[in-house]
Amino acid sequence: MNSLPKKMALATAVAVLSLGFTSAPAHSEEAAWVKKSNANAQLLLQLTGKYAPEQAGSLGVTGFENEITDLSRDLYMERRKEGLALIAEYQKRLKAETNSKIKQDLEILIESANNSLKTEELDRKYFLPFADVHAMLFGVIKQALDPRAAKQERASLLTRLNKYAGITPGFRPITELAKERMFERLKANPKLMGPFKTEVEHSIVDAPTMIAGMKTMLEKSDLKGWEKPFAALEQQLASYTVLTKTEVLTRARSDFHLPAEVYANNLHEFGMDIAPQDLISKALTSFAEIRNQMTITARQIAKERNWTESDYRSVMREIKKGQIPKDQVMPIYRNRLTEIEAIIAEQHIVTLPDRKAVIRLATDAENARQPAPHMSPPRLIGNTGEYGEFVLTSGMPPDASGKVLHFDDFTHEAGTWTLTAHEARPGHELQFAKMIEAGVSTARAVFAFNSVNVEGWALYAEAEMQAFEPIEGQLFALQHRMMRAARAFLDPMVNLGQIKPEEVKSFLMEEVGLSEGMATQEMERYTFRMPGQATSYFYGYQQLMETRQMAQVALRDKFDRQAFNDFVLAQGLIPARVLRQAVMQEFVPSIQQKQKKN
Repeated sequence: MNSLPKKMALATAVAVLSLGFTSAPAHSEEAAWVKKSNANAQLLLQLTGKYAPEQAGSLGVTGFENEITDLSRDLYMERRKEGLALIAEYQKRLKAETNSKIKQDLEILIESANNSLKTEELDRKYFLPFADVHAMLFGVIKQALDPRAAKQERASLLTRLNKYAGITPGFRPITELAKERMFERLKANPKLMGPFKTEVEHSIVDAPTMIAGMKTMLEKSDLKGWEKPFAALEQQLASYTVLTKTEVLTRARSDFHLPAEVYANNLHEFGMDIAPQDLISKALTSFAEIRNQMTITARQIAKERNWTESDYRSVMREIKKGQIPKDQVMPIYRNRLTEIEAIIAEQHIVTLPDRKAVIRLATDAENARQPAPHMSPPRLIGNTGEYGEFVLTSGMPPDASGKVLHFDDFTHEAGTWTLTAHEARPGHELQFAKMIEAGVSTARAVFAFNSVNVEGWALYAEAEMQAFEPIEGQLFALQHRMMRAARAFLDPMVNLGQIKPEEVKSFLMEEVGLSEGMATQEMERYTFRMPGQATSYFYGYQQLMETRQMAQVALRDKFDRQAFNDFVLAQGLIPARVLRQAVMQEFVPSIQQKQKKN
């Protein structure tokens, strides 16, 4: 994604996978270090609020509700100077700190700040700063009008709309400012790379859906006075769409490949610390092993149902014919969650909270903005009991030709098991709820967030449930794991020029069994939506499984699965190496000591 700055669109969306609940009081022995660590984190939160107030609001930081990202001038050097000064301050505190956990958190904060500076530096070096203003504004409005949002955030939306529209004295339309910053950079460096052509086409095609989605949310809200600024924004966005067609699309690049150091930085930001070729090798082997397991499971299903075709692809196609009627999708998913929770409790997999998880269908605008099923987060900081939402998408938005691709991957009963385990429980929903309820520090809840530690747990959660699912559910749990292995070699291969995008799509449809809609959004994910991110599921899962196996080797029959899973969730989003250290130096000795006492 190329935006202005890049963090802007990501920040106002923050539609990744996190959620938060009211933090339970930290254990007494931890309260002091968490409090001190959070005081350190406040410096970075305040800097975030200064330059990306929408992002700060989405995280739950107060004091920036009426502010908007300042595009009135180029602030790159100012942001960089303040970022470097903050890093220096954190390094100074790190040298003086004696508490090991606070030291770990300071290292997390330093790395997060460095990552942001590096990403913005590379964006400025290579890319024309094109901002998808439609998507950005949709994210801001959705965030403010979300029933889980803080009251002050909803109340401040009108202020922000007037500023975005240039109605407030001293402000100019954000579309004009985005245009100025884009041409300013182009004048400074005419060789800057334009955004990928398909990305721009999506932005153009999705614009009416985004505007309609914004208007619907505002009409359904109790916000007063939104009509005037929104009418102005509609006109401004229409002009911006014309600009996108005439000035951006004509400069768009047809080659999706990123400069090598940009793709390498993407992998690093997503938490990858392995060379792409080593990852490809591991993933190819894992793919073949999973395919063997799927072959065995598919033959068993075919035998039980007297089907003549027993190949795993044929068996999946046959099962997917049983599509759930749209009006029954949500009841079935909610029932599936209830069944999974019963298994979790009966098998002592992990400790469950005494509240329900939330599942809902995506709107058309949400489908356009994020076409894959995902967890929609409430605030991560200052949460007062809001719930995360498992959002089930139904298909891809229309492409430039008007073609619409629907999914059949999640709307059959066998596919509901592993997706619910991943997005709800014991996956993302439980992961972040437990993390916040345990009193995890802000550094671990917010700034350590990366796809490897987040998605690794969710794929691990799928594996934890697989053995207890009906055999058809087990087949699709294996398919999802196969897809993650495929991602881990297809993403780097396509970005390194070892395979073509159309070959990626056909492979996913023919060998993994994805629908055309799902395979298309996967291919787009690797090439321009989030290059590098898809590798994190497989790698994070492998890292966590290795850590668990080390604990099992050490404890043998004393290993307690529920205690292990609860311990992992209580650590927050620390890097894999730090988690492994905690497991071997804290969890394992505690179990051994407990056994000696008994």
